[in-house]
Amino acid sequence: MPTEDRDQDAHSGEVSNTNTGDAETAIQVGSVTGGFHVHGTAAVGSVPRQLPGPPAGFVDREEALRVLDECLSPAAPMGVAAIIGAPGAGKTALALFWAHACRARFPGGDLYIDMRGYGPNTPLTDEQALDVFLRALGVAPEALPRQVDEKAALYRSALAERRLLVVIDNAVSVRQVRRLLPGASGCLALVTSRTTMPGLVAREGARRVSVDVLSPEDAVRLLAEIVGDDRIEADEESARHIARSCGHLPLALRIVAERAADRPHLRMADLAAQLVGERDRLDALALAEDELTDVRAVFSWSYRALGSGQQATFRALGLHPGSGFSAASVAALVGLEPEQVAEQLHGLVAVHLLQEIGPDRYQLHDLLRAYSRERCEREDAQRARTESVRRVLAWYLWAADAGRVVIFPHSHAVALPPRPATPIPEFGTPAAATGWFEAERFTLLAAIEMAMDLGLYDLAWKLPVVLDGMFEISAYWSDWQAIHQVGLAAARALPEPLGMSANLLGLGDFHWRFGEFTAAVRAYAECGELAERIGHLWLIGFAARGLGLAHEGLGDLDRAMADYRKALAVFDAGGLRRGSGMSLLSMGKVFRALGEPTEAVEHCERAVAVFTEIGDRWSRAWGAVPLTQVYRDLGRFDEAVAAAGAALAIFDEFADQRSVATVLMELGEVHAAGGDRSAALTAWRSAAELFESLGDPGAAAVRDRITRLEPDGG
Repeated sequence: MPTEDRDQDAHSGEVSNTNTGDAETAIQVGSVTGGFHVHGTAAVGSVPRQLPGPPAGFVDREEALRVLDECLSPAAPMGVAAIIGAPGAGKTALALFWAHACRARFPGGDLYIDMRGYGPNTPLTDEQALDVFLRALGVAPEALPRQVDEKAALYRSALAERRLLVVIDNAVSVRQVRRLLPGASGCLALVTSRTTMPGLVAREGARRVSVDVLSPEDAVRLLAEIVGDDRIEADEESARHIARSCGHLPLALRIVAERAADRPHLRMADLAAQLVGERDRLDALALAEDELTDVRAVFSWSYRALGSGQQATFRALGLHPGSGFSAASVAALVGLEPEQVAEQLHGLVAVHLLQEIGPDRYQLHDLLRAYSRERCEREDAQRARTESVRRVLAWYLWAADAGRVVIFPHSHAVALPPRPATPIPEFGTPAAATGWFEAERFTLLAAIEMAMDLGLYDLAWKLPVVLDGMFEISAYWSDWQAIHQVGLAAARALPEPLGMSANLLGLGDFHWRFGEFTAAVRAYAECGELAERIGHLWLIGFAARGLGLAHEGLGDLDRAMADYRKALAVFDAGGLRRGSGMSLLSMGKVFRALGEPTEAVEHCERAVAVFTEIGDRWSRAWGAVPLTQVYRDLGRFDEAVAAAGAALAIFDEFADQRSVATVLMELGEVHAAGGDRSAALTAWRSAAELFESLGDPGAAAVRDRITRLEPDGG
């Protein structure tokens, strides 16, 4: 469904605490002729604090820290520092240790993003990272531009007056990070990568900080911090052997040290012998330029110390579509109870085979993920691996659908696979469902990619259909288009007409949203043809209404009206009342454009009556907006004021400032047309303040109205 429908679905039914804008801005509706009091904060004004926790057991990287400190010197303007090193060498640990140590030097906040450049899934794009950063800086989703260059410009503007730190972790190329670099002299970008980033040094003048494996002395010191000085001093030679077996890599050293700390009676000499034996046993696995060569023995030694259940769970983690995951999703992956899985995950965290990055959020280091997949491929049959992946993807589909039902109760439902045994999240409010979506968004994108790559085409087309509205209302524009392109390709691979039609509807909505009306017509037309072939009334109706919207955008009002009439007939025949209401509303708008205000009023009033009948208060509020306009056209000013007031009351309950501002602008037009200059100015000033607080360009048009009505500015 197009945006106007989606916004209404997102807030239909009973009043909730859903807030589509800045929660610190509120409208108090005193009366519909005045008394609007705006208390707002600028959209771009939040102070983000996104750094993950500092690393434990960090040993001095004195030279690297000195170079980073120079970036803060008054004599050196801030810019970019690139921390370069091999996998497992401690690049992220160094970046986070230094960032936390100097956090107070950046009162404007700190941003963090893992670009996922070295995992099994597609790395993040700079556009996806900009989406994360702009939201963290307080930009409302509705104010986000579509084009990546425009997002980058908005990002630089948001940082212009700040002193802020940006940590860009696991970057794979300069191109991936260039748009993320702040242009302000008071900001610093800290980039970690396995590549040398020569372009960043040459063009941006980045300071390169090379991170090698630890020196033998520092490696032993890291062991001592965890197992204790006494045990190391009792047999320092064995400690050096252990450090060599770990390749002097901090990641491997922490794993070995943590296990040794849990076994206080284990001698350092015995531990060293075990690691040497493990390396000898695995020599046959070593390959040239194998990134696991230096750590495989340590990982294997630690892995074999796990119980069989923990081993199975660890192996399965390499199959998970996301780099971050919850206990419930892992439970679906392995087919166990969530409580049992949570206990196993805590055990893996305790031995440093897994990181806990937040409440019920875990992730694997890239090297451990590679090792996990290696073990899984060696020990688990292909059939078992496929069943695990299908279970977790089906769980994500069910969870996403639970969110869809709460946020968009009138949206398109598709037949789901059998319900997973693992409990599905329960979302009591739209805000809870939206929060889950935001936390899982990158995993959901990876799930769609994985389903397509593995030929699980039914899941690959259904996930985009279920997730459609969440990507749209959250303004993840490029992702919204991309998921439907994948979904359409998956449905065509089967072939599945329902899947093709449903994903074409999403693509049609995308093109209509951005004024690409000819492309929208093509998508809606094919959607409708496929839907008619299978007799799917919901899709037939919304494809016809979509064609109407696109033809209206192209200026062909006669064709648009014909499309809306067809949609209304389909919805009425199927008892799809909300679709009927939306078609009536669209017809009312076209009648108004054709200069037939009486017909326009009749259709808008019928639409509002339908929304009232089905208890869809949000749509009722939106229906009152064109009704306000046509009442004004007919000079029925009291009815226009009443319609606007009804819409304001509903939008105010939902704390949707953008919609409130839109209605206030229309209310000002009513008062101006009725000759009440003072009331018009009151409404427009409130609308302008709200639009400005949201960073909405609509503020300029409202200010222009104020100037024309009151040239001296009042």
